[in-house]
This record gives sequence, C-alpha cells and structure tokens, in this order.
Amino acid sequence: MNIWIIMTAIMVLSIIVQQMLQSRFSKYSKVGLPSGMSGAEVAQKMLRDHGIYDVKVVPTNGMLTDHFNPQTKTVALSESVYASRSVAAAAVAAHECGHAVQHATGYAPLRMRSALVPVVNFASNIVQWVLLAGVLTINIFPGLLIFGIILFASTTLFSFITLPVEINASSRAISWLSRTGITDSRTQPMAVDALKWAAYTYVVAALGSLATLLYYIGLSRRD
Repeated sequence: MNIWIIMTAIMVLSIIVQQMLQSRFSKYSKVGLPSGMSGAEVAQKMLRDHGIYDVKVVPTNGMLTDHFNPQTKTVALSESVYASRSVAAAAVAAHECGHAVQHATGYAPLRMRSALVPVVNFASNIVQWVLLAGVLTINIFPGLLIFGIILFASTTLFSFITLPVEINASSRAISWLSRTGITDSRTQPMAVDALKWAAYTYVVAALGSLATLLYYIGLSRRD
C-alpha cells in the first residue's frame, strides 16, 4: 500500500513540476536578453567559444523539443528557442550546447548513458509486455516477471545516469552565460531558475521509475 502512496505522490509532483517549468519558460520567454542575441546565435557562440566547429545549430518543430544529437552532430532548437531573443531561449540553447561540450570533452556520465542507449531502446520496446505477461503468469512462469524487472531496471539506471548529465550541462550553460555577459545581474537568476525547473523534471522521472521498479520487485516476492 505504501508504494501506491509514493507513486501517487510522485505523479502529482510530476504534474506540478511540468506546470512550473512551462510557467517559467513562458514568463522568461517574454524577457529580452541584454545582448539581444537569438537562441541560435547563443548556441553558435557557445560552440565556437569551446572550440567546437563541427556541430551545426538547426531549427526543429515543436515546443521544448530541443536536443543535441551526437550522431548527426547537431544542436536542434525548437521554434520557440531558435529565433527568440529571450532569456529562456538563451538558457535552453546554452544547455543543449552544454551537451555538445560534454561530448567533445568525453564527459564520463555521458559516455555511460550513450553506452546504455541500445540496451534501453531494446528494453523500452518490450518491457511493458514482458511485465504484463509476467504478472499474469507469475504462478506458472515466475522467471518471466524477473526478466521484465531486469529490463525495467536498465531504464531506471538510465534515468539516474541522466541526472548528472543534465545537471552538468545546465551548470556549464549558466557559468558560460554569466562569464560572457550574455546575461546580466538581472537576467542571470532567470536563466538559473528556468534550468532548475527543467532539471527537476528529470529528478521526478527518475524517482517515478525507481518507485515503479520497487513495485514490481515487491510483486515478484509475493508468495
């Protein structure tokens, strides 16, 4: 029963964090940068400042769909970030470039996460069906549920390895924005706040994954 209380609390917390993130992004999207640079210009400058010239900055559809792709060597910025000259856009653009810097410098947690990607992709495609079948046949084939738990554990591990990757990327972004004067004493706290709430989404996701994992482990131990 306790695990259900925890899972419900995490679900509610996730909704609150998502709403706060969207609220902060919307608020800081209306605040202009002192430097007047667009998200794309911020990204290009951060890459150049770190000696990275083989990564392109490109626009992508959607909202908060920004990401760094090491395979294609692109920093993809969403429509609300690429051309925007706001504090929110600068924070997001610098954060994604933080991942590019991690890749260029061989940041260990990022290497670990990248190594897990094939495993997690495989696990994500079948884990829900394996767990369902495992629960339904627990008295006949208990090993099937154990296999599902192992698959789900890989996704949980991935969620926790993601935390230092995201936090470090934000730290690099915040430091660089301040050091280069792209943000000032008024706008720097806004950039910090925006990235803080973005980081919270990963924390809640990791906790939710852990709670779910513990739930299935509990099921497997029932007589």
